[in-house]
Amino acid sequence: MEEIMSIACVVAAVDGSPESVRAVDWAVDDANRRGVPLRLVHACVWERFEQETEDDAELVPERKAIQEILDSAGERAVERSPGIAVDTELLAGEDVSALLGLQRYSPLLVMGTRGRGGFPGLLLGSVSLHVAARAAYPVVVVRDERAPTAETGPSRVVLGVGAHAMAAAAEFAVDEAVAGRAELELVHAWLPEVDLSGMSVVMDAGAAADRAQTLLGAVPLPGTATGGLRVRRRAVQGRAAASLLRAAAGADLLVLGARRHDHPGLQLGSVNHALLHHAPCPVAVVPTA
Repeated sequence: MEEIMSIACVVAAVDGSPESVRAVDWAVDDANRRGVPLRLVHACVWERFEQETEDDAELVPERKAIQEILDSAGERAVERSPGIAVDTELLAGEDVSALLGLQRYSPLLVMGTRGRGGFPGLLLGSVSLHVAARAAYPVVVVRDERAPTAETGPSRVVLGVGAHAMAAAAEFAVDEAVAGRAELELVHAWLPEVDLSGMSVVMDAGAAADRAQTLLGAVPLPGTATGGLRVRRRAVQGRAAASLLRAAAGADLLVLGARRHDHPGLQLGSVNHALLHHAPCPVAVVPTA
């Protein structure tokens, strides 16, 4: 059975870039809607050697600058939501490995599309991509300036439905939709079956469409029977990435499941990879079985 992780806190990765500022805003609002604590973090490889270099004058300016980034993010969080409890933490280690180590907090991690030092034309920074591809906890990549306001929350949450286990991603999508009083839209893309057994190619759309509807109907939606959640299920003929990109237009959050394996390295399929790079709204990647 697929394990579903309980989210104990919302964490925003900050580095002072405009992208990370938007991530802080999104994280503040989501922590409030979920009723969980907020933590702001910044990773620094020099912190590994803190004991040996505590008095190293060369590192004093860097540490001061990092603390100013964390303090500024904390002030922004309190300004956006007065009274919110905010913890800050300087993580010891290289960006990706340090952020992956946040699993100990059972978090939802919120990141910007790219941080300081990213190339201007890069749609998704390598840190965000690697963390989203490998994290054992949900990751939200905030990629635009249309984040829902603290007052309204998201109005439409889209869940991309695949053939793999969907329980964890579905529960996450339900939580976001219920907390934001939003509509939840389940979308599955399908293509006609190709029959090559005869002398000619036969395209069978009926069987594929029926299976798509069955798949959508089988997605578990915990708590929706009594929660008053508006749910819409759509089977769309077309390729998955293009269909989900169209569905995400005008949405406030796109939720994707990502299968995790034992081997190291990137663990994103081509569809999730494309959506992380091109989706017109924030994207949540939720690890699944």
